[in-house]
Amino acid sequence: MEPLCPNLDLKPTPCSPISPGFPKPTSLLLPPHRFSCSDRSVSRKWRVGAAKSEAHENSSQELFGSIGKGFLAFSVAAAASFSLCFDSLAMAESLTVAFPVSRTTEVNSVQRTLVEAWGLIRETFVDPTFNHQDWDLKLQQTMVEMFPLRSADAAYMKISGMLSTLGDPFTRIISPKEYQSFRIGSNGNLQGVGLFIGTEPRTGHLVVMSCVDGSPAARAGIHEGDELVEINGEKFSGVDTEAAVQKLRGRVGTTVTVKVHSGNDLGSDASIREVKLPREFIKLSPISTATIPHRTPDGHLTKTGYVKLSAFSQTAAVDMENAIKEMKSQGVHSYILDLRNNPGGLVKAGLDVAQIWLDGDETLVNTVDREGNLLPINMVDGHAITHDPLVVLVNEGSASASEILAGALHDNRRATLVGHRTFGKGKIQSVTELHDGSALFVTVAKYLSPALHDIDQVGIAPDVQCTTEMLNSPKDSMLKEQKSSVSSLEADSCVLVAEHELDIQESKGTAS
Repeated sequence: MEPLCPNLDLKPTPCSPISPGFPKPTSLLLPPHRFSCSDRSVSRKWRVGAAKSEAHENSSQELFGSIGKGFLAFSVAAAASFSLCFDSLAMAESLTVAFPVSRTTEVNSVQRTLVEAWGLIRETFVDPTFNHQDWDLKLQQTMVEMFPLRSADAAYMKISGMLSTLGDPFTRIISPKEYQSFRIGSNGNLQGVGLFIGTEPRTGHLVVMSCVDGSPAARAGIHEGDELVEINGEKFSGVDTEAAVQKLRGRVGTTVTVKVHSGNDLGSDASIREVKLPREFIKLSPISTATIPHRTPDGHLTKTGYVKLSAFSQTAAVDMENAIKEMKSQGVHSYILDLRNNPGGLVKAGLDVAQIWLDGDETLVNTVDREGNLLPINMVDGHAITHDPLVVLVNEGSASASEILAGALHDNRRATLVGHRTFGKGKIQSVTELHDGSALFVTVAKYLSPALHDIDQVGIAPDVQCTTEMLNSPKDSMLKEQKSSVSSLEADSCVLVAEHELDIQESKGTAS
């Protein structure tokens, strides 16, 4: 993964690093500092509405933001490894923090990580009130709590506890081992069971966002919306998602036992079942396509291109562009883009995919920084590769970058949305690798759709809903016969509704 700012220039005031030999409280000076950032090349051009928002453009280069590694001296650990770069960042004021230094070497190392994480939160967290608490005092309190500890694990728990007081489930720290798994997963090289999981913000429960087709989880009948109650006998309600992911992954040939609460009956203990899943190599291909024969209301037989995007990986935009070009060469003249159960991924990939379908200088998304400034991200002289009619399918499992893409296409009048209200994750995280190999996820901004609709905890409502009852419509049997070569789609009511909406777009002579 490329760092967000490979040429990080940080010139701090020097001071001595912590040593485990210090028997008494030590003072740490956090000096004023400035950041400069270069090498901002991207595959597609964006224009950002204000200079400070360039951080958000670049912060979208990795899964929830960007990964920037760079440990400097511990004296400036709270300002080091800064993953977001601004052209004109205000000078931070100096701060002296006194705290007791642990004599236990491994705890002392985690103290260093604590200060590093605390400083990143102090400079970038979206809520400048830190959930209405004194963040400087919080560092001192956590340091004191760490002092008597004798293990790194216990010390890391103190960092997690400090972060939990921010009231944001997406701001968290993960261990070096978990971070390595995170990087492997985002690169598509997985050994596991094929589950995408997330934390339901209101309940803290682990829920299944989607399953990889053909994976052990899919073959076992696990579905989106199901709740993971236990993994190998350990209860996981209220536990960080990455910890659960770590339990699910493992060497090929081994197994993991999970207890699943059916999404259809979450109020009943009878709906809990235990499943033993083998771990296998999981191939994460973000794009799958099909060509659907379609007869228009006037009797003409046409072709509709179906594109399923399961995640926003590094190759998503390129893969989609290639898929669209291939379908165009086969005579496709309308498209269905399926974002159902797509939990998100790289924000940059979402913006790049949007530009495949849009022209001009359209706004793709608006970000809101910690000062409340509205910062639009616009295309620069965009050129869509097709202007054919487009329908986008969404549901409760469409989250984050999926919602950014759906909002961009809908609000710019390029596509009709069909399905169900989306998940509602309207926050952007940066991801920074810390000096010890752990990683800190920090919510750095909120985002709004181009039409300034708030998405967080609200989601995006579709233009047209689809229900299972629609399968009984008179048009259904005719369409099923036409689509015998795409059997996985023939009973999908939302695809049928999408085709109807494409007919409407065609009749209006417009692509939106």
